[in-house]
Amino acid sequence: MLLSIMFIFYPCQFINAKRLREEFMSLRKKFIEAVLELDEQKALEITKKRLEAGEDPLKILDDLMTVAEEIGKKYETGEFFVADLVMAGEILKGISELVRPKLKEASKERKVIGKFVIGTVEGDIHDIGKNIVVTMAEAVGFEVIDLGVDVPPQRFVEAIKQHNPDIVGLSGLLTVAIESMKKTIDAIKDAGLRGKVKIIIGGGRVDEYACEYTGADAWTNSAAEGIRKMLEWMRKRKEQKG
Repeated sequence: MLLSIMFIFYPCQFINAKRLREEFMSLRKKFIEAVLELDEQKALEITKKRLEAGEDPLKILDDLMTVAEEIGKKYETGEFFVADLVMAGEILKGISELVRPKLKEASKERKVIGKFVIGTVEGDIHDIGKNIVVTMAEAVGFEVIDLGVDVPPQRFVEAIKQHNPDIVGLSGLLTVAIESMKKTIDAIKDAGLRGKVKIIIGGGRVDEYACEYTGADAWTNSAAEGIRKMLEWMRKRKEQKG
């Protein structure tokens, strides 16, 4: 009798878990499609469903990074115009506002673990990806100093002197941002501040080559992966301090 009960229970449990995964994948696909179609109402409704279903809010924010990169590609190829970028930005901002309370619930017991200065580099006005990183960094315990968009190298230098951060993040969605990232890191070196901070670059066009070319410590095109690298840096720094 016990074996019969177990035989019934475990397959049902497996089917339910499989069904839940399929539902998450279906909602994720519809979510990405809704944002790319600039359907604000649908995108927000799906976000609410994902949160109500108990999905990890960090996964939703990671999907936003994927969407942000796709939006950038559409803009560069002429499929999206400035008005579309503005609309997409408003949609992603609305989604972030829905997700933020859930992140705060999960992180309200956390202490400040470090300071993080971030900005979109000079010549690039995209802030979608940057804003997602800001939300996630705050959620895990960083004190974030957001410099905004189109930030010149000297402004980063001034921010490092003023705030004494542990990490500096350089964001950029366009290909031309890579050169601005290099100029910014060169300016930080010239100011004698390079050894005081870890630098991570992020955006749809960054890769290992860009990381080496700019002189950054790390690169990422995934918000969640970037946060993981930052947390690892802070863990190592804490260990070094003893």
